[in-house]
Amino acid sequence: MKFSAQQIADFLEGEVIGNPAILVDNFSKIEEGHTGTLTFLSNPKYTPFIYTTKADIVLVDKSFEPTQPIAATLVKVENAYQALAKLLQLRESLKPQKTGIHSLAFVDETATLGEDAYIGAYAYLGKNVRIGNKVKIYAGVVVEDGVTIGDNTILYPHVTIYENCKIGNNCILHAGAVIGADGFGFAPNEQRHYDKIPQIGNVIIEDDVEIGANTTIDRATIDSTIIRKGSKIDNLVQIAHNVEIGEHTGIAAQTGIAGSTKIGKHCILAGQVGVVGHLNIADGSILLAQTGVPKSIKEPNLMWQGSPAVPVATFRRSSVVYKNLSDLQHKVYALEKQLNELADKK
Repeated sequence: MKFSAQQIADFLEGEVIGNPAILVDNFSKIEEGHTGTLTFLSNPKYTPFIYTTKADIVLVDKSFEPTQPIAATLVKVENAYQALAKLLQLRESLKPQKTGIHSLAFVDETATLGEDAYIGAYAYLGKNVRIGNKVKIYAGVVVEDGVTIGDNTILYPHVTIYENCKIGNNCILHAGAVIGADGFGFAPNEQRHYDKIPQIGNVIIEDDVEIGANTTIDRATIDSTIIRKGSKIDNLVQIAHNVEIGEHTGIAAQTGIAGSTKIGKHCILAGQVGVVGHLNIADGSILLAQTGVPKSIKEPNLMWQGSPAVPVATFRRSSVVYKNLSDLQHKVYALEKQLNELADKK
């Protein structure tokens, strides 16, 4: 389906600069744009490409002012990146929607399915499972006994939901995610062997949460591991038992959060962050890549880096010193040698 620049601008409440009748039917990157596509400019380092792109329409911020002629038609909006997201969401909504139960799926007779649900081949729904309206469960998904899944949630292939976990509305769980596996609970005995501690809690995922591929969220030992509404979790993240993730927090790939830690609202945990168990991380905290957090962060809205974590300004000053440690060492040795020579002369 093709859309004109004017139709796109009307949808986004933007302004057309150029040909309002130009048509597009796809998207492209600004540096690789081609005829018939729409692209966007939000990162200033890509600005040179707006003058050479072959894309027909470019979304730009209202503040953008060109310094050279531009062949493409511009659609000026408040925020180009957010506008692109709206267009991509519109495109997704126009795709044909799958419904019905595949003949090779297994749905227990006690399970309850909402309207317009889709259950793919080889999916398994156990006893007393409750599925909301317009839920999509793709091939090979396992939903064990007593699980509840809210409206409009999508479970991509091979997601596994262990018993009695609760998934909210409008959630997306990507392929291979495992929700509710046992937490890492073991007690050493007199023989220095490990006795397993049964994990009898569950996982609660609130509304509007997205969980990446092959991410694992462990069930609580007692009570619940909780992912609060609006949180976004990347691929290959490990969240241990009894952890609580605050509302609208973002967690990037390969991050690990140990048991019973509580992460605040609107936090950002970048790639490969490690957080020790039984801590509290204040609202608005930003933990930069590979940060290691050994103790609670109590002051909100600060940026941290390093292992152990320190405020980012401290880390950067320390990094300058660390980078020069070898030279400093040679200087210390030289000074030490001079002092020893002076002492010998005396």
